[in-house]
Amino acid sequence: TGLTTGQRLVTIQQGPLYRTEGSHVTLWCKVSGYQGPAEQNFQWSIYLPSAPEREVQIVSTVDPSFPYAIYTQRVRGRGIFVERLQGDAVLLHITELQERDAGQYECHTPNTDERYFGSYSAKTNLSVIPDTLLASMAPQAFTLMEGDAVELTCEVSKSTAQHTHLSVGWYLLQGAGEPHAKEILTLSKDFTLKPGPSYERRFLEGDVQLNKVGNTTYKLVIRGVKPSDQGQLYCEAAEWIEDPDGTWKDISTKQTERTSLVVVSQGRDLPVNITAAERSLAEGDSLQLSCVVGAPESSSRHFEVIWLLNEMEVARVDPHGVLIWKEEYEERAKLGQLRAFKPSNTVYVLTISEVELKDEGTYQCSVLEMKTPGDLHSIQTNVSSGIQVNVKAIGYHMRLSVSTSTPRVTVGDPLILHCQVQGATLPVSLRWWHLPPQHPGHRVLVATMERDGTRSLGSAYQDGGTRGSLRLEKESSGTFTLVIPSTLDEDDGGQYRCEVTQWSRGRNWTEKGEAAVMVSSMAGLGLHATLRSRIATVSYGQSFELFCQVDASYTLEEVPVSVRWLFQPSPPTAPLHELVQLSPSGTVVWRTAQPHFQGKAQLVKTDTSFKLHIHSALPANQGTYQCEVEVWRRNILPLGQPAASTSSNAVAIKVVLPESKLQVATKDSSVEIAGGNAAIECKIVFAQNNSQFAVTWYLLPLLADATPLQIVRANYSSILEYGSKFSSPARKSQFLSQRVSSNIFQLQILSVALRDQGRYYCVVEEWLWLVDGWYKLGEGTSGGTMLKFRPPGEWLQMEKTNHSISAREGEEVTLPCQLQGALPPGTHLSATWFQVKSSGSDSALLTLHQDGTMEYPQEHLAARLFLRRPSAGDFSLTLGSVERGDAGAYYCQLQGWQQQTQGKDGALKALADSGYIQLITIPSEPTVLSRICSSPPLLNFILYLPLVLIVLVALTVFCWYCKFRK
Repeated sequence: TGLTTGQRLVTIQQGPLYRTEGSHVTLWCKVSGYQGPAEQNFQWSIYLPSAPEREVQIVSTVDPSFPYAIYTQRVRGRGIFVERLQGDAVLLHITELQERDAGQYECHTPNTDERYFGSYSAKTNLSVIPDTLLASMAPQAFTLMEGDAVELTCEVSKSTAQHTHLSVGWYLLQGAGEPHAKEILTLSKDFTLKPGPSYERRFLEGDVQLNKVGNTTYKLVIRGVKPSDQGQLYCEAAEWIEDPDGTWKDISTKQTERTSLVVVSQGRDLPVNITAAERSLAEGDSLQLSCVVGAPESSSRHFEVIWLLNEMEVARVDPHGVLIWKEEYEERAKLGQLRAFKPSNTVYVLTISEVELKDEGTYQCSVLEMKTPGDLHSIQTNVSSGIQVNVKAIGYHMRLSVSTSTPRVTVGDPLILHCQVQGATLPVSLRWWHLPPQHPGHRVLVATMERDGTRSLGSAYQDGGTRGSLRLEKESSGTFTLVIPSTLDEDDGGQYRCEVTQWSRGRNWTEKGEAAVMVSSMAGLGLHATLRSRIATVSYGQSFELFCQVDASYTLEEVPVSVRWLFQPSPPTAPLHELVQLSPSGTVVWRTAQPHFQGKAQLVKTDTSFKLHIHSALPANQGTYQCEVEVWRRNILPLGQPAASTSSNAVAIKVVLPESKLQVATKDSSVEIAGGNAAIECKIVFAQNNSQFAVTWYLLPLLADATPLQIVRANYSSILEYGSKFSSPARKSQFLSQRVSSNIFQLQILSVALRDQGRYYCVVEEWLWLVDGWYKLGEGTSGGTMLKFRPPGEWLQMEKTNHSISAREGEEVTLPCQLQGALPPGTHLSATWFQVKSSGSDSALLTLHQDGTMEYPQEHLAARLFLRRPSAGDFSLTLGSVERGDAGAYYCQLQGWQQQTQGKDGALKALADSGYIQLITIPSEPTVLSRICSSPPLLNFILYLPLVLIVLVALTVFCWYCKFRK
């Protein structure tokens, strides 16, 4: 069925398409007949020839995660991207086509219609073919007079299997900063000649021609060259293929190297130009510079040419052709390295056959015209523009890599050393040196190889009876291998240095590299031990293993060896001490310092290691372990002193106790009591059956910023320990901790008093007996019980209404607190003022005790707090020098006390709090003095006013004096 109006239609570029590997490829795709937004989204996929049924996602305009892994990097790096031409049309770009990009491409548009109706994707085939296009032209440098002709040849070929056409064009690039080249003349793919805009007239006149000679040769001819032709000329070839839609597409483009063209104008009196066949050289290359004088009627004129390097004279050629070198160049000129001559009266040449680094720089030629050959003064002078010549050092790319295939050997074993040379362009000579570690700074020549392959040995290595016949070989890969057949002793160890020297024309460049070897003997053994464990943390009752790995140039079976295992408990109570020893005869000796190990540990020996296996770990097994290995010489009895010994690194093992299951009730509660005794409860919700408990009781007083006070601790053996604030006999008898059931502890408080108010809580510790002692598994903290003491008396009456008072900063304010009604006989009052902190807690400021003494809990406020008490029931607080931080809520508390018996303190019978007083602070207004001080002009006037008055008085006195004299 065909599509009707309103159906979605996706169209893709018609295939099959053929494109060359490495080229920039585009595929277009568009959609029509859609509903929804004007900007549609596109998703590109490929079906590879190896799996034609499998979709491989490439790129999407809407989903960054759409590409499969093989395309992710290319999409992120913009190697593949989608260009939106308009809302419903896009181009897929593949910037560098790869062989694996061949396949069937699908363009899909996600649905934005109300229903699916029409086509949502389209496919096309893309084939990747080899790029066979070749274009070449030998680089040249021409210096021509205006009006001369130039002829350039370009070789172009292809071997593409498909039917393709070629186009060949010539282009001119002028100036280093000019990005676009001028088109001179092109033979198009349609076999027509098309000149560039600036060459149309000369092409029609026949002065610019392009001729094909044979199958692959294209020749450009420009007759009557002009200064506008000056620059860099190159040939560009393109290969074209016809796509199925009838359009031609260039699938490959190649440019040749450039040819330099300098055109000397006939219109100037003394034009001078300088050219170089090559500007970037290596040491030893040849340099040729040409200086052309483009003067009309040159044959009848007389010129002297001076060659300059970095504006310093090198040589000069006078009108007779006599050459004069500057003194510093005479020696090289005698050796034939420098030449200067003039092939004609307008062309002058300077050559350097073997350039050196000092020849790098800017070259110029200065032309002086003389009226006659013998004149000493020129009639005019012109200097060419500068041309930069760069010289690169020959030894710049030489690199060394020194290594050894025998880094650790025993005495008598051979040493094999390799020295790989890369980047050397000339023959090299080589030296091997030994740098013995026993003599720092000293080196011993081992062997040499000269540039011609001649080998020689150092004096210490010429005796073949000691180390054997040394060999120094050169392999085709540029690697020099030194073989010492037999090491003499440990002194043969250390660093071996390879020195390679590259020579050129009397100069040389040397590179160095070193490799280290270790030679061990039975006298030194080269012994090393490493201790490790598969696990560093073990659970109680779990087994673990420690491995003492021994590194040596022999196996432990070859020599008598013993191992000692050392242990230090954690936390440390003593230094590392011996745990067990395995002797060379295999005898195991346990020490008595740690009895918990014997019977639980097992020792195992292998060729290169020892193993200590601990069964069923205990807390006593926690600590630091170390092994010590001793080795004796073979076949020597008795063993005597060991020939070598080593200690391993220390390894810490942690034994984790069983996990605590302790849960303590955390619900908060409150108790209000008027007198008598109180009981605070601490309940264990869950714990292990065989656990014991230690309980510590704490009191957090009501005062702000208070810290918890330890009351009493009952350990797992029920032994009591009182805190410092509760250690007096009276306090001990008042507080008692007891266990009333298997899971409930109580704190008994006898004869509760006002000072006992606060928040009470307990901390429970869970303890467990594990074979060798008691261990703490964990702890939990209970919820708090708030204990408040409220005497029963109701005869203290106070104003309960909340109100506010404002005060200016720096002034004083009085906060009211008055008793309402009369006091019963024999009653005494005490009063305390509180400030409510932002945290919600109350902070005591001042206390007036019943005996009339004052107490200031916050000493820094004492100087600003006053109780003036104009009457017996007035406890108003005066706060001096109000500060901004004094703002907040305040209240006072009165306590009523009645005398019991003679000589004893009174008993608290009543307690009452006032309402809250909100203090609001107001910033102080500036005073007259402060205004003066804050106004510099006014302040200056006041400061200088006394001085002005003194001057006026002095003048007045002087005038009276003068009048009196008259």
